[in-house]
Amino acid sequence: MFHKGQNRIIDSYSAFFDNGHRQKTELDGWLRGQGIVELTVLGLATDYCVKFTVLDALALGYAVNVITDGCRGVNLQPQDSSQAFMEMAAAGATLYTLDDWRETQA
Repeated sequence: MFHKGQNRIIDSYSAFFDNGHRQKTELDGWLRGQGIVELTVLGLATDYCVKFTVLDALALGYAVNVITDGCRGVNLQPQDSSQAFMEMAAAGATLYTLDDWRETQA
């Protein structure tokens, strides 16, 4: 298990870094140690933790799949999740529904 958000004065949406990219979690080192190069991400919240985790993973060189129907956003504005998905795709993530992703795993 890896912990994020250990500094009370800095938010940490990404599973890889705090929001200021000053501190890195142990996740990247562990994934690389396991030889993992492709990630599949889903969860809460689309427009915060999922988005920043995906963007950081892409910047670190991982191939990233996002299961869109496995995500839910905070959506302070109604379009926030849609915009987050567009940002992730524009950065290089591949977006799937769970059914479509399962077909790629067969």
